[in-house]
Amino acid sequence: MPSPDQILTVAQMRAAEDQLIAAGSSVEALMDLAGRGAADWVWRMAGRHHVTVLCGPGNNGGDGYVIAQSLLERGGEAVVVAAGEPRTQAARKARELFAGSILDSDSDVHGDVFVDCLFGSGLSRPLAPEHVALLGRLAASHRRTIAVDVPSGIDADSGSFLNEGLAACDLTLALGAWKHAHFLMPSTVRMGALHLVEIGVTCQPGAARVLAQPALQAPDADAHKYRRGLVVVVGGAMPGAAGLAAEACARGGCGYVRLTAPTAVRASHAIVQSREPDFAKARAVLIGPGLGRDEVAWSSLGAALGSGVPVVADADALWLIGEKGRAGQPAPAIVTPHEGEFARMFPQSEGNKVERARHAAATSGSVVVYKGPDTIVASPDGSTRIAPRASTWLSTAGTGDVLAGLCASRLAVTRDPFEAACQAVWLHAEAARRAGPAFVADDLVTHLPQAMAACL
Repeated sequence: MPSPDQILTVAQMRAAEDQLIAAGSSVEALMDLAGRGAADWVWRMAGRHHVTVLCGPGNNGGDGYVIAQSLLERGGEAVVVAAGEPRTQAARKARELFAGSILDSDSDVHGDVFVDCLFGSGLSRPLAPEHVALLGRLAASHRRTIAVDVPSGIDADSGSFLNEGLAACDLTLALGAWKHAHFLMPSTVRMGALHLVEIGVTCQPGAARVLAQPALQAPDADAHKYRRGLVVVVGGAMPGAAGLAAEACARGGCGYVRLTAPTAVRASHAIVQSREPDFAKARAVLIGPGLGRDEVAWSSLGAALGSGVPVVADADALWLIGEKGRAGQPAPAIVTPHEGEFARMFPQSEGNKVERARHAAATSGSVVVYKGPDTIVASPDGSTRIAPRASTWLSTAGTGDVLAGLCASRLAVTRDPFEAACQAVWLHAEAARRAGPAFVADDLVTHLPQAMAACL
């Protein structure tokens, strides 16, 4: 069955196409399907306005010829700029079937929509200077730019720029399946809106998936606070951060929150406060926000990890684990590192962000929420979710504490670390969307009930 939420590497995509061909399709048929599907989206943006399609020598260029021909058949105005002769049989066939004008790369072309079909997802080396100049010139001489598969000059697996100074797109059309670059930094911010053109690709083993909206349930008719789940939040030197995390936890669906801190914290009256942690009846423990990094903090972390209760570790707890290890204690159920914390905890991880997250989860035994402008959730069993772009207003102090509180709350409810982490990341982004611009972390907490309601 087709799997529209999977995110494939270049190698996985090639294997998927080989499977379709082995099942009776052909490269030409897949090219026609992809090109005409992409043309649907180009038509929505351009209509009968002038479209210029830049076609490279490979199969991505062949897709471009199909797109241009489809636009002509609909009554649109489309020309092709050819950056070299087609080098594959399918691309040559697509060019033969194109009934419009083919211009050379030196032509002075202006129009409404520029479609980049120079190179697709298989590119792994920098573009030649003349290709960089050509892309820039055509993007500048058209009002909008559409990239087909991935923008030329971007590594599809890592999301890195193979060339600097590439123009941003208004729309990127993924062919057959999503690629990692559609969601990873820095490439994702250059892609504009994202749409998938399906060609029947089936589920590929080991593929990451797009983080999807969770399906939540209201509490059972006979629910009570303990059945819904008790979370213990362990604070420390800066109790305000723990208080913020506890507020998010209380609004994340669990039934009861206990906050341990050396001094009283301004928090909802529903959050029970104490000076000493009590793990009795707890389903989840959150430690790290505002914990500190001294011996008292280290002792608190040891107590949490030794409590026998699943632990969500964030912030200072991650620093302590990275600095001192777990000292023989069990692994946290969920860890939520940002880039600096991740580098301290998992210095041996290599590859792109997805590969690093997977390696960290497999070696640590924890579900890893590798957060940032692009966020990856990875399980020790290899299951991986990549979150779509979230509000850039999340780049403010305290939002990580809110995410940690959500992880703990959903862990208490679901008792499944991977599911809890995925739900928390989605709810965090949805609350940010609803909060609008220029919010602070406290505002984010107030929008969590509406984010939850969207999933019921």
